[in-house]
Amino acid sequence: MTNRLKIGIIGTDTSHSVAFAELLNDRNHRFHVEGGEVVAAYPGGSPDFELSISRVAAFAGQLRDRYGVRLVDSPAEAAASCDAILLLSADGRVHRELFETIAPYGKPVFIDKPLALGLEEASAIAELARRLSLPVMSASSLRYAEALTKQLASHPADDAVLGADCYAPMFMEPTQTGYFWYGIHAAELLYAILGSGCKSVKATGSGDEETIVGVWPGGVVGTIRGSRSGGYPFAAAIRRERQSSFVYVPSEEKPFYASLLERVMRMFETGVSPVPMEVTLEIVRFLEAANESRKTGETVEL
Repeated sequence: MTNRLKIGIIGTDTSHSVAFAELLNDRNHRFHVEGGEVVAAYPGGSPDFELSISRVAAFAGQLRDRYGVRLVDSPAEAAASCDAILLLSADGRVHRELFETIAPYGKPVFIDKPLALGLEEASAIAELARRLSLPVMSASSLRYAEALTKQLASHPADDAVLGADCYAPMFMEPTQTGYFWYGIHAAELLYAILGSGCKSVKATGSGDEETIVGVWPGGVVGTIRGSRSGGYPFAAAIRRERQSSFVYVPSEEKPFYASLLERVMRMFETGVSPVPMEVTLEIVRFLEAANESRKTGETVEL
């Protein structure tokens, strides 16, 4: 990029708002991301979601005091005054409404994970973006964790992946619909390894443990094993025809957010998301089906 984009943040109720501003605005940061600067932020916050409302003011203050970000009174004001938008609100329930507010301004938008808490809401966002020819990207930073991307790039294309097991914290929040709160990270890990095309999902929960099993074409099986107490870090075992491998996500120093933000800035520049919207919608449906399966005990076809 020849010019630094003016970036607006919507939603300071998440630490992601400060993490992204630090990477963009602090040019001396070891993992500084080029191409833009956060200049405005709308705090937002959801009164009935404790992890949102209890943090929104503090993170907004850090953006203002540390990075010179101007706090604005509405999402529309942020969209009108900036070249691109980071829609970071922690509450997935509000993503559709916020996106519908800012979409008419025609700015490219990154929507932090999850895109929405169900396929109907996610599809409405996708349809509006399509109708307005608006570049939109949504992804978990775990999709671009350096340990994962390096491992995937190091194997020859003809060494087919036969299955994968992903391990992750699986915290849940009452307002965020089961697996959507933290399961999105593990689902993105799984989809980064296996790609799209999952045919069915079965999920079970017992005590601290949560298990989601997806079946892909050709009998390829992908599993997510989650701990509701956060008992182990993100990792993945990848089974291949010739040389299987193990990915321990914390083994790399580079922050997940820096790797994600580099892709976001490229999307802002090119107008092309590295994660097609069809894949994002499938991941939303995957998690939605997993929630359904956990409740009924039945396998759910996608």
